[in-house]
Amino acid sequence: MNTPDPAGVPVSIEGPVLSEYEREPVPKEARKGASKFWGMYAGEHAAGTEFMIGPLFLLNGVSLQNIFFGLLLGNLMAVLSWRYLCAPIATKARLTLYYHLEKIAGEKLVKVYNLANGILFCFLAGAMITVSATAVGVPFNIPMPTIEDSYPNSLSFVAIVIAVGAVIAVVASLGYDMVAKFANISAPWMVLVFLACGIISFKQLGVSNWNELNELWKASILFAQQGQGTSTMGFWSVVLFAWFCNAAMHIGMSDLSVFRFAKKASYGWASAAGMYVGHYMAWIAAAFMLAAQIKLYQDTNPVPGPMAINIAGLAGIICVIVAGWTTANPTIYRAGLAFQAIVPSASRFKVTLIAGFVATIAGVFPAFAWKLLGFVGIYGTILAPIGAVIFFDWHFRCKGNADTLHNTVPSSSFSFSVLFAWLIPVGIALYFIQAIGITPWIFPLPCWIVCGVLYILFNRKSLVA
Repeated sequence: MNTPDPAGVPVSIEGPVLSEYEREPVPKEARKGASKFWGMYAGEHAAGTEFMIGPLFLLNGVSLQNIFFGLLLGNLMAVLSWRYLCAPIATKARLTLYYHLEKIAGEKLVKVYNLANGILFCFLAGAMITVSATAVGVPFNIPMPTIEDSYPNSLSFVAIVIAVGAVIAVVASLGYDMVAKFANISAPWMVLVFLACGIISFKQLGVSNWNELNELWKASILFAQQGQGTSTMGFWSVVLFAWFCNAAMHIGMSDLSVFRFAKKASYGWASAAGMYVGHYMAWIAAAFMLAAQIKLYQDTNPVPGPMAINIAGLAGIICVIVAGWTTANPTIYRAGLAFQAIVPSASRFKVTLIAGFVATIAGVFPAFAWKLLGFVGIYGTILAPIGAVIFFDWHFRCKGNADTLHNTVPSSSFSFSVLFAWLIPVGIALYFIQAIGITPWIFPLPCWIVCGVLYILFNRKSLVA
């Protein structure tokens, strides 16, 4: 017989029976209060990626002015996307992204999408496992991969990645409550460590005004680029990157799976904790860490573990380890939901462990972490447009009525109209990215709009009816 544990999750003598409502609306008694979401978003986005993305701005020659003001606007647009596009649908339909999409596109097409979704989530989580591993290895004097390394540089590094990945996979497999609990515990002090790292780095730079800081920043770029001083990202590139680095989550509707637990759509504002604590303060703090490292050690290698210990000592190491975990945990959780939706009869606990295994294998290869700017752009370009199908279907066919959606039986198990609406803009975008070299983070919004328009055109009779 199952009895509930203190968190309300049924437990049996054989182990936890985890009900995540993968194929039914989240019931009222399972909905969460606002604190769960503020903590989760702060923990997930003040996390491992921040230690990589902030320094990459410097290495790409982005000006300080563009960082401060571009991130301010771009993060606001991301918050508004969560609040007004994703959260309202999530708190009415209360279905996972995968089951919601299945009702529109059919079971077989959704399996194709879920496979792509789950694999890309695993690669992103793998990058965060790499970040944590670079910190675990520092106290043991294990050489870490440099930014020039695409492959692991030692068996010791591989062993650390496997150990870190195993812990993260188990936590993610225990379900949403465990993921949120881990984030709520970690987020408050981790945010303080990020802030402390930024303050310490700023003091180490030894500047007293904006002009001095700007000149030192330009000198750091020149040193890192060996005298070139070129910028690959202007103001609007920074805005678009900040807005769409999580495009799959908000306009792509992946966080329907998260906000389906929210009592109110207004909890979408919780994403601001992630955007302005993580994608603003923490990115800037991490960028200053690399600038300080360049000034003090003439070292341009932005590997998080060694960089953090140079600036904040043991506290920095602990922060890097936990920061990688708090990003990888919910990412593997999402990947587990995607894989579980491919085989509904499979245990979500087991498929999430499999997702954790795939992420750990990806984490062995540091190239995923070092090339994060480009990866998240491609990731958003591929996954975000499918969110337009959900958005336009919800507003045009369902008219915002959850019962209409819940009672929907797809006309086909494989909707070619959804497939073509999705793949046509994505295929064109990937061509421009690969063949011409256009930066990928400019494509999520155009692909999203075109996908939505094509979906309406291909299904105009049923949508009008």
